[in-house]
Amino acid sequence: MKITRIFLLVIILAMLAPVPVQAQTSQPPATVAAILSSMTPEERVGQLFLVTFTGTDASAASQIDELITRYHVGGVVLLAQNDNFLPAPDTTSGTHALIGSLQQLEWQASVNPVFNVATGQQEKAEFVPLFVGIAQEGNGYPTDQILNGLTPLPSEMAIGATWNSDLAMRVGEVRGRELSSLGFNLYMGPALDVLEVPAVSGGDLGTRVFGGDPYWVGEMGRAYITGLHTGSESQLLVIAKHFPGVGGSDRLPEEEVSTVRKSLEQLKQIELYPFFAVTGNATTPESMADGLLVSHIRYQGFQGNIRATTRPISFDPQALKQILALPQFSTWQANGGLVISDDLGTKAVSEFYASGGGQFSARTAARDAFLAGNDMLYLGNIISNDFPDSFTTTTSIIEFFAQKYREDPAFAQRVDESAARILTVKTGLYGNFTLQNALVPAFRLSNLGTATEVPFEVARNSATLISPDLQDLATVMPLPPQADESMVFITDTINIKQCAECLEQPSLAVDALQQTVLQLYGPQSGNQTNNFRLASYSLQNLETLLNGEETPFIEDDINRADWVILSLTDAAQGQASLISRFLRERPDLLREKRVILFSFGAPYYFDTTTTSKFTAYFALYSKQPQFVDVAARLLFQELSPSGASPVSISAVGYELNSVMSPNPNQIIPLFLDLKPVVTGTESPLTPEPTPIPLFEIGDTIAIRTGVIQDRNGHSVPDGTVVQFSMKLTGEGAGILQQVDAVTTQGVARAAFGLDKPGLLEISVVSEPAVISEVLQLDVSQSGAVAVTVVVPELTQSIEPTPETIPVEVVDAYITKDGYPRFSAWLVAMLFLVFSIWVSYSTGIRITDRHSAFRWALGIALGGLLAYNYLAFGLFNSMGWLTISGLSGVVLFVFIGEVLGFAAGWVWSRQ
Repeated sequence: MKITRIFLLVIILAMLAPVPVQAQTSQPPATVAAILSSMTPEERVGQLFLVTFTGTDASAASQIDELITRYHVGGVVLLAQNDNFLPAPDTTSGTHALIGSLQQLEWQASVNPVFNVATGQQEKAEFVPLFVGIAQEGNGYPTDQILNGLTPLPSEMAIGATWNSDLAMRVGEVRGRELSSLGFNLYMGPALDVLEVPAVSGGDLGTRVFGGDPYWVGEMGRAYITGLHTGSESQLLVIAKHFPGVGGSDRLPEEEVSTVRKSLEQLKQIELYPFFAVTGNATTPESMADGLLVSHIRYQGFQGNIRATTRPISFDPQALKQILALPQFSTWQANGGLVISDDLGTKAVSEFYASGGGQFSARTAARDAFLAGNDMLYLGNIISNDFPDSFTTTTSIIEFFAQKYREDPAFAQRVDESAARILTVKTGLYGNFTLQNALVPAFRLSNLGTATEVPFEVARNSATLISPDLQDLATVMPLPPQADESMVFITDTINIKQCAECLEQPSLAVDALQQTVLQLYGPQSGNQTNNFRLASYSLQNLETLLNGEETPFIEDDINRADWVILSLTDAAQGQASLISRFLRERPDLLREKRVILFSFGAPYYFDTTTTSKFTAYFALYSKQPQFVDVAARLLFQELSPSGASPVSISAVGYELNSVMSPNPNQIIPLFLDLKPVVTGTESPLTPEPTPIPLFEIGDTIAIRTGVIQDRNGHSVPDGTVVQFSMKLTGEGAGILQQVDAVTTQGVARAAFGLDKPGLLEISVVSEPAVISEVLQLDVSQSGAVAVTVVVPELTQSIEPTPETIPVEVVDAYITKDGYPRFSAWLVAMLFLVFSIWVSYSTGIRITDRHSAFRWALGIALGGLLAYNYLAFGLFNSMGWLTISGLSGVVLFVFIGEVLGFAAGWVWSRQ
């Protein structure tokens, strides 16, 4: 009996023990196991690595050929900085050809034997198609790698400013279709970071994020990923970044390893929420990310101890495994989700490992990242201190891993697990590993770059008026520029290149807005303006002017202009500070002019003082041509701004948490939560109307709200608290039941049991929205009754503005009706006694005792009469100024004393 109890206890404890992450990894399919068993250790190790190379040469003598055929790398990432793309107009066709050549190199390695240094034999490799990846985030340079030939898609923040997940999906569809047509099968994005507190001075991710609310970032990310999968016909793996979220960082992840002070519980509420949405909480297979790109970020207080700081998560096995053990991630990973390290070749990684005077060993960094829990390692342009270049560094890492595989069985098992996961994903992409399946036909290139209607729709729906308020815009800008008015355009522009040998091209042309205005409103399009009334300059020209250097024409043109239009794309090089300096130092140039700012970047780079100097401040969030087009239409008032910022803007008091709370000026709809009536779609008969439900005592009534809106007119985030109340009216009135619920897709649900007769009313509140429709039903009658919906009137704003909130100031000496309090009486009497003593003691020194007495008596009577005048309210009744505070009481008593002293002095002279 005792042994049985011990045995049962052991079983219970075993069931309660946490399941390790690796234990949740399912066995690979039989086809994958067969492929893996036929691979050499070098081939298995090679599958772990995503590498880069320089140029477009994929011949047998190239370095990338050696990495593919000899080192069997799992994938390649193409970068503009490595000159992997040809100049226009050959950019897309050259990319398609290059990717095809890379896959053919992998095929040739399986056909032609290659000498294996480790075994000393010629061996044929197993053909496994390469991952070919790219980070094409949108918004052109520097976040796009391909600058020409594709549809110019917007930044993530521009998508977020539409608050429309359908547009996010459409953008993803275009991106997925075009990249897969080129041959890419790995997309490193989207960024699911939450920009909770924007960095006004720059240094954050800027427009590379969907927004600052975790729910909406998750919704947009889920829709975007769905579009990527559907547009590519599931031929593009989506690797969401920068896991577990760098939105709270104050510096770019590739520049420096930043430290964020947050615990795991806090991360689950904000940073991790969007990643939950596209992994374990994904609503469809298409909305699920295929992998996570693990960033190099540290957390202080991760375990709750504020004095403890993790290593960068990508290198910290304890912290990363603790995050991946969360239910949403463990289930996703067990079903084949890949974990990929972010670029190990960044400045941030090398400086972290070399901190304290040490040397950066790339092999150590790669080993640490792999053992931390990453399945694949993105090496990037990694250069170790002990090797001369990226190629030799990369080969040394792979050789180190292969050697360790042969020497360390535990390491070999870990490699086999990750290699099996990688092969499983690749079989999901291609089915059979054949060259024909890996290559993309060239005819798919014909439709590239043609979906321009999608970015225009995003631009039109994202354009946001930052300042002034929309109702004030007609006052400060009643008319668009007139035909006889002059305009000066000052634009933030830099020259960029697709490759080192390519011709320069502007990121945003200095005259881009001017040319768009002429195209839409010039002599050929309504003649609302003319070229001789327009002039364009760069921010560099403006800086030269402010520095007092010779700058032809710009000062004269600004002096003559009626409109000064400023265009900003970024703040990384101090552009926002330069504009603020211009407004501060040269107000003489801007007097009686309309100053318009178009921000084609993030909307939060100016303080309140600078913002107040703009006639109008619009945010476009992206510098692609369609957004310049919308800016011109906003200037000429052809369009009205309909977007809303997805991040907080402190300068104008726009706080996202407040904006996304329920709008107090709404009537929350309330409905019976009825099951939909299913009818045969092929029936020729007219369907019967839905029967009206009847209720009686003992029934349960199910209720749901309509979509509860936030202050921007969108549905409130999931998890918004809603309180349902059922109350009894008439005799014995009171609340019978209250149910707290939370919203899903803006709708909350509850149910009440009808266990008491009477006239019942059901209503709902979601602070600060406190008005809802009311459901009434009278269950005091015999039999069942129907529900009546009562819609109240919303006559005025429910939420008082700061100006309408009365503030009562309580005076310690005077009542609000103008009467002295006891404290005022006490001070007045002390002052009167002091005055009497001074008068009498002075009088007996300069005259006789008789006269001194009359002076003191006059002061006493005058002071007392004056105080009583206040105490009985006679002062206020005469319409004099209201006495406020102790000084008024003392002053009034003193005047009475002076008059009394005068009367006593006259009396003493008789």
